[in-house]
Amino acid sequence: MYQKAGGASMNENYFEEKYDDMDEDIKKKEALVAEAESSQEFDSPQEANRHINQLRKKWRQIHYWESEYEEDLKNRFEAALDVFYAKYKEAEKESEAAKRELIEKAKALVKSEDLKQATKEQQDLLEEWKKIASAGKERDDALWEEFQAARQAFYDRKQEAWEAMHENFERAKEIKKELIQKARALEESSEWKKTSEKFRTLMTEWREAGFAGKEENDSLWEEFNASRQKFYSRRNEFYDSLHEQQNANLKEKQALIEQARAIKDSEDYSRENTAAMKELAVKWKNIGSCGKNKDDKIWAEFREINDIYFDGLGKANAQRVQQRQDRMKEARQRKLDLINNQKKQISRLQESMYGLVSEQEMKDIEKQIAQKEEFIQELETQIEDIDEKINK
Repeated sequence: MYQKAGGASMNENYFEEKYDDMDEDIKKKEALVAEAESSQEFDSPQEANRHINQLRKKWRQIHYWESEYEEDLKNRFEAALDVFYAKYKEAEKESEAAKRELIEKAKALVKSEDLKQATKEQQDLLEEWKKIASAGKERDDALWEEFQAARQAFYDRKQEAWEAMHENFERAKEIKKELIQKARALEESSEWKKTSEKFRTLMTEWREAGFAGKEENDSLWEEFNASRQKFYSRRNEFYDSLHEQQNANLKEKQALIEQARAIKDSEDYSRENTAAMKELAVKWKNIGSCGKNKDDKIWAEFREINDIYFDGLGKANAQRVQQRQDRMKEARQRKLDLINNQKKQISRLQESMYGLVSEQEMKDIEKQIAQKEEFIQELETQIEDIDEKINK
């Protein structure tokens, strides 16, 4: 063996240096084990994977001295990495699950009817996708293709819907232009009820025509509505004037009712009052309508007053007729009494003739009898006239 200066052999120095290297290597491995066993958080599986690979690379760069202690360290190192790797794989699975969930959501949006809202949700899904960590390169690529396919299917359908929508816009625009022409043809009409019905029909057709596009729909509506408003303004002016006249007619009829009520309440069934009541009815007919809802009510009130008056008039006339007949019957009876009285006087005169001897006295009595018989005939003629009047 070679000796070093100072007394130590070269062989001893060699082993001392080797042991120093071994101690240094073991310390490095212990440090790597400690680092692998320490719990660390990473922003992404990729970063965690890089960290694992760096640890493995550093481990491989350290010399292996074939000691049992090194084997123990190696086992601890691999176990720690396995735990770390398992967490990394679990994170990849979570990322895969999250991305598959977004894929299903993207597929569901393909059938959405609210394209505007669905477009926003598609954009939101893409932003969510960007935030999800990797699920492994191969899986990432496959998942992305599936996600993009679902999104593309949605945008293809959106494009088709957009094209169909614009076709509908054009169709709606043409229909609305035709409705505008029809509305213009009606705006000067004075057939208020009939034309109002036509405008309601046009309005229904306008709604059913659909949207004509943002750029033209409002201007088309302004044209269409201008004709509607022109007609309705004219109609409103007409009805305002009509209602004003109807209110004036109502006041006139109410005044006639008050006049009729005053005549009725007087219970004076004179010819003047009867003529006045009939004149009120003539005036009533010459006054125009108060409106369908009011005409019937106010006419019923006027008619009731007339009915009461003329019913009273009828009773009063019947009473006057009865009184007149009673007076005629009394007069007839008085005349009958006079006839009987005259006949009795004639009988007495005729009896008195038997005792007379003077021709002059006879002539005087005969003259008196003739006068009385003439008076009886006159009374009988008057009775016949009374009987004729009573029987009428």
